[in-house]
Amino acid sequence: MNGTGQSGSGVTVRRLVLGSQLRRLREAQGVSREDAGYEIRASESKIGRMELGRVSFKERDVADLLTLYGVGDSNQRAELLGMVRTANEVPWWHDFADVVPAWFQTYLGFEEAAGAISSYEVQFVPGLLQTEAYARAVVELGSIAAGQREIERRVEVRMRRQRLLGGEHPPHLLAVIDEAALRRPCGGPEVMRGQLARLLELTERPGIEIHVMPLGVATAGAESGTFSLLSFREPDLAEVVYLEQFTTALYLDRPREVEEYRDTLERLRVDSLTVERSRELLRTLHQEA
Repeated sequence: MNGTGQSGSGVTVRRLVLGSQLRRLREAQGVSREDAGYEIRASESKIGRMELGRVSFKERDVADLLTLYGVGDSNQRAELLGMVRTANEVPWWHDFADVVPAWFQTYLGFEEAAGAISSYEVQFVPGLLQTEAYARAVVELGSIAAGQREIERRVEVRMRRQRLLGGEHPPHLLAVIDEAALRRPCGGPEVMRGQLARLLELTERPGIEIHVMPLGVATAGAESGTFSLLSFREPDLAEVVYLEQFTTALYLDRPREVEEYRDTLERLRVDSLTVERSRELLRTLHQEA
């Protein structure tokens, strides 16, 4: 992944994890990339691309490498070979390639692998927390020239993403939302009432933390604009900052940059309302909508 630019759409998180584990196993045994390539009838550069998650994996090749790296435990081998199959699976969003650009497909991969997703949102309710009606209104605002089918496809993607929250191991979700986003009449009063009711419901869920940044509060970091910070369960994956732009996105993973955004998010969280007071404000806004 390019630490200061757009991540390549061919690199998936599952491949990154498997490639990283293979690299650690190789280095632990003192095996060179050249020798590893020879073992699977490939080049040194092919091993490098595998370890960076830039190519698909063949189960036979990984099995041969595990033998070379001294991995004899049957359970460990089964787990790693199982990762080959999942790493090569076509993710669900490929069915929506007509409405999901490559740069956002990369984000979807990160989102699915994240153990924690933290975000600061200025204009709208975060996508993972949107109702279908609110999501449709947001999509329509950003896709004026799009036909109805394209709009519905985009909404379907957003709803599909939300299955994460009901999964077996949902990520911890922290959202700092500017109050202006909650007062902006997106889709009309009925849509906003439904959206505010949804947020109130989500505040009761374990693992979801919603803070509202009240109007009139000047806080360091607010000028950063909307961003997300994703942390992963896999220790081999570095945290990623996601900055969405009009026609592309930036993925930052350099430790110094990530630390700056992590500190900014913490300042925003501290300066916003507590979870309890945010819930009270949401309840008031819902009554007023």
